[in-house]
Amino acid sequence: MSKGIGVNVSCEWCLSEAEMGENTVYWELPDGTRAVEITNVPSIICSACGMVYPPDEVTKEIEDQLLLVDTKKITKTIMYTDLLSLPRLLKRNYFDFTS
Repeated sequence: MSKGIGVNVSCEWCLSEAEMGENTVYWELPDGTRAVEITNVPSIICSACGMVYPPDEVTKEIEDQLLLVDTKKITKTIMYTDLLSLPRLLKRNYFDFTS
């Protein structure tokens, strides 16, 4: 269930005014063994087209973190902030050549 927090942004899908909020997302682990539920994820919520999605920066944070932590320590459901606070096995994603 998404909930808005009032910061206005532009929807990438329909270009209407949207707002920042939080949402629950489901993510497959990099090794493909299972999916996890991540709650309270910062998300763009568009009331015009109905899309609810995390911004690209948040998507990258989640993907990088899932590559860098011991995923066996992640329960079936985890809060976004708790995921980001898990200790990393490596300092950064050395396979990401975009930064």
